[in-house]
Amino acid sequence: MVSTILQNDSSPLEDPPLSRWLVIAIAISLAVVLGAGAYAAIQGDMPALSGAIMGGAAAAMATAVGTLPVLFTWQPPQRVYDALLGFGAGVMLAACAFSLIVPGLEAATQLGASQWGASATVGAGILAGATALLLIDRMLPHEHFIKGVEGSRSRLIKRVWLFVIAIALHNVPEGLAIGVAFAGSDVEAARALAIGISIQDIPEGLVVALAMRTVGYSRGLSVGVAIFSGLVEPLMAMAGVLVVGLSAALLPWGLAAAAGAMLFVISHEIIPESHRQGHESWATGGLMVGFVLMMLLDTALG
Repeated sequence: MVSTILQNDSSPLEDPPLSRWLVIAIAISLAVVLGAGAYAAIQGDMPALSGAIMGGAAAAMATAVGTLPVLFTWQPPQRVYDALLGFGAGVMLAACAFSLIVPGLEAATQLGASQWGASATVGAGILAGATALLLIDRMLPHEHFIKGVEGSRSRLIKRVWLFVIAIALHNVPEGLAIGVAFAGSDVEAARALAIGISIQDIPEGLVVALAMRTVGYSRGLSVGVAIFSGLVEPLMAMAGVLVVGLSAALLPWGLAAAAGAMLFVISHEIIPESHRQGHESWATGGLMVGFVLMMLLDTALG
């Protein structure tokens, strides 16, 4: 479908002023993120903040790496596309379980909660995170990951930008999860989470860039928008550390809320979209591989 649309319309939609401002915005965002991380590292008394920024920056960089095939005009078959989405869902599922929920239970217990109290706290946090994403999903206009392309050209353009908004929203809980994890005491588990999210961000960058190319945007602008969408993660990682840093009591709530937000995205967005085109077996296979890979990363590094 992507190739058909591109063949039917070879004129790129890239607006030179827009491209120029996009490059400037990316450069400024990267400078702010890396500058904040360097400052925190130099200070030496903010290891959580520097770790979170670097972890979020790695995830943003992985998103950028995922766009490279678009620069070389490579387009994956639909079944591979769906398998990549399933892979991302599997990574996020394992991250929720091993990097967020389990550490959240341990953090609540260390704060003096009983087993029932810790479970209730984490359960409430999961529901709170999912509810927050549900409200955002209802209030902000956006498009889901993959839907049949239809309608006029102007409508296609509007839909693909709504899709980009959806990707940015999807990156919010991932960035928060990285930040909250680094705010905890288990640095190795936080690093494993950042690695896992970075791995699943690679196909995500490809998805965004291909969506832009689908409606005729140039390769440069398509790649630029995909990279820009990934910059949400280091910014949200910073926010996660700062919020949890206000009180140690917020740590189990933050871990659980990040898990709930990610679970919402997995169930509401990724899995349904990976099954939409009839490649359920490929998507499920990708999910299983992603889950196992993230589990190995977490247990080996943790």
